[in-house]
Amino acid sequence: MTEKTTAPLTAFCAGDIAVAGGKGAALGELAREGFPVPPGFIITTNAYLSFLAETKVGIELDSLLFGLSGAPDGGARGGARGGAPDGGASGAAIRTLFAEAEMPVPLRQEILDAYANLGGGAVAVRSSATAEDLPGAAFAGQQDTYLNVIGEEDVIQAVSSCWASLWTDRAMAYRLRQGIDPHEVAIAVVVQKMVPAAMAGVMFTANPVTGERGEMVVDANPGLGEAVVSGWVTPEHYVLDGSGKVLGFTPGGREVMISVAAGGGTRERAGAPGAKPGLAAGQLAELARLGREAQEHFARPQDMEWAVAGGVLYVLQSRPMTALPPQPPSLNAVQRRVGPFFIEMFQERPYPLDVSGWMSRGILGMLRGMAGSVGVVFPTVEELLPEEDGVVVQLVPPVPRPTLRTLAAPVSLLRRSRQFKPDTWTQDPRFARFLGEIERLNGMDLGPLRWRAVIELVEECFATMQAIGDLRVSYLPGILVPVLKMRLMLLFLGKTRLAPALIAGAETRTSQANRALERLASLAADDPGLSRAFREADPRQLLDQVEKAPEHRAFREAFQEFQLEYGHRETTSVVLSSSPTWSDAPEVVLGLVKAMSGERHQAADQTGTAIAELKRHPALRFEPVRRRVLAAVESARAGMAFREDSHFYATKAIPPIRRAYRELGRRLVLGGVIDAPDDIYHLRFEELESITDADDGGALPASLRDRYRPLVLARAAKRRELEGIPLLDPVLLFGRGRQVDGALVSGTPASRGQASGLVRVIRGPAEFGQLRSGEILVCPYTNPSWTPLFQRAAAVVVDAGGLGSHAAIVAREYGIPAVMGTGSGTSTLADGQRVLVDGSLGVVLPTASPGDV
Repeated sequence: MTEKTTAPLTAFCAGDIAVAGGKGAALGELAREGFPVPPGFIITTNAYLSFLAETKVGIELDSLLFGLSGAPDGGARGGARGGAPDGGASGAAIRTLFAEAEMPVPLRQEILDAYANLGGGAVAVRSSATAEDLPGAAFAGQQDTYLNVIGEEDVIQAVSSCWASLWTDRAMAYRLRQGIDPHEVAIAVVVQKMVPAAMAGVMFTANPVTGERGEMVVDANPGLGEAVVSGWVTPEHYVLDGSGKVLGFTPGGREVMISVAAGGGTRERAGAPGAKPGLAAGQLAELARLGREAQEHFARPQDMEWAVAGGVLYVLQSRPMTALPPQPPSLNAVQRRVGPFFIEMFQERPYPLDVSGWMSRGILGMLRGMAGSVGVVFPTVEELLPEEDGVVVQLVPPVPRPTLRTLAAPVSLLRRSRQFKPDTWTQDPRFARFLGEIERLNGMDLGPLRWRAVIELVEECFATMQAIGDLRVSYLPGILVPVLKMRLMLLFLGKTRLAPALIAGAETRTSQANRALERLASLAADDPGLSRAFREADPRQLLDQVEKAPEHRAFREAFQEFQLEYGHRETTSVVLSSSPTWSDAPEVVLGLVKAMSGERHQAADQTGTAIAELKRHPALRFEPVRRRVLAAVESARAGMAFREDSHFYATKAIPPIRRAYRELGRRLVLGGVIDAPDDIYHLRFEELESITDADDGGALPASLRDRYRPLVLARAAKRRELEGIPLLDPVLLFGRGRQVDGALVSGTPASRGQASGLVRVIRGPAEFGQLRSGEILVCPYTNPSWTPLFQRAAAVVVDAGGLGSHAAIVAREYGIPAVMGTGSGTSTLADGQRVLVDGSLGVVLPTASPGDV
């Protein structure tokens, strides 16, 4: 690393981002490794900082940025917050400072000497900020590049313009989103001999759309690559294998010409869609070789800019690919079968603390115990949720692995099914101890506790939750055997299609919660002022009225009682401790109450209809047969109630865990490690375990900030990079839907019947209150907290999930048609669209008139 203000490219390497910026450090590394990089030099960040120090620009810039940290000013877990770029500083005012300032003579002369040593002539002058070309934050196009710059004055002007471009509104807004402090950013400038390109473009060493690592994608166009990067043309598009063999080719299309004389207007020029490829096979092979070598050297897929001049291929830039989907997994039959259950739970990307804490030591620990009880090895969390840069990138449906002990499983299952009856599980002493421990943990005052003691409380929560796992190990066989027995009887009677409807409708804690919500809706309807607020106020205003207005006391007291009983329920997924519970998000519960207001949609009683049909079977005229069959059905229903209720009680461990995390997060904020308490979810549980109090007063050591803050910021950036990329592409599980003539979407038939109505797309708990009675609920996933909506919906259409998901079970319970695993319902269907849902065929069809339900 050099202390000079200018130095040749080869003086820098990948570790010199602080002085050469991201682009310069990467180019220097490539040049040193023998890649064909055009010769050039770097004007380091020392030059930029010297310019600020020796002119009025530095003082006035500090004045404009005074008091602004540049860090996000609130919100959860490092997400983007609103506001003006870099806290409100004016980008135009800052750039004016650079335009009006004279470059100090010594600095100017050093740049011109380096330009002369390069041979003068045409050069490319490229910005290279210290916060760019990083994993999770490419800053592509955020700072400026100037091409075909000729002559000393133009070079100096281009350098000054590159410095000023650090303060464009787009760059400042991008830094705000990435949580980068404006005081800590600097910029270098790369000056290289201009390549008179005959062809140029970009190359991705992995497919940026599919994530396929075995494919490379090249966009090319005659002339300079800037046209491709800036989107002025539709380039030639190549998909290559790793050796450079063409897998697919699309000719270039239309070109957009920027007319400076016309004040920046545009005009189009037709391309040559039928033209032959502009790159020869040998050039493509050479591009692929350079891409492979760059990817291997930097140990991650690369986004490269290149040019061909005089038959020579040059590398102009290489940076890590961002927003790259993970390598698509190849799923076997078992994974496709279990996948819908897991994709329903993982609609949101888990945070590091979710994975290393509640999931590894709670939920997945329970699954491992259940699988182990029958000699099956459940995959590790690393296999289920592979990570990159400390952030989960993908969900890989598990493949449980049988062992020799599995051969003895039938005997073990039969023994437990006889010993432990699901309808008596709450009488088990282990259940009473579990409730007692939860009550104790909820009652602990965390404020006086040392850091280690709070960590131990979280560990106690994990251990307490495992009691539910032990109970499931004991009592779940009491589900499997009766269900198997019932299905065998139905097979003998020729009525297997009735099985799903027969086991729906069991009395559960979830059905009790739904009735309690109905009572809250009735109380709200009886209060004219509150009823009006439910119709007109937004969730926050509504919550404020409920909590403060004295005239709503009856509803408020009932609402508080409801939260005490059911407030531990998850809003998003049982696997995420990072997601709020109903108590943490009371506006979600009020949204459910709002959705349940008004007339209830009357749906068919699928369970009652199925039982009536079963009873009419001739074989059931014989009392012994009738008694045994109906007893098998009742036992199966009790088993399904145990499954639901044990889930309900397992989530009681989440509130004390979240309370402990909030306390630890508060202390990390005081220590300057994170900006908001919820940012703690970017850390792993073992990282929290390794922290110790610095003194008897409980203060955290000052070294923690330097140790953990960069980790939090990097993981937050990586998480933002992955926004919009699903953990698992639903197409891999559900395909693209069965081709049914006229169908808008199709999926798995999950609850019989037909219903027509207007579509209402509900993407998450915050939108619960938007559903109206009789509408078609279209959603990406469901969990138990969604089920009250089913009492008002005419039908349900879900992107994820299968026959055994909560949505399917509850839809059958409420007698409404359901189509699961559409993969695209929320993106294909739109609010207000009138459709017909056929839950027997698993399709959604357009309809122009109300029709009959």
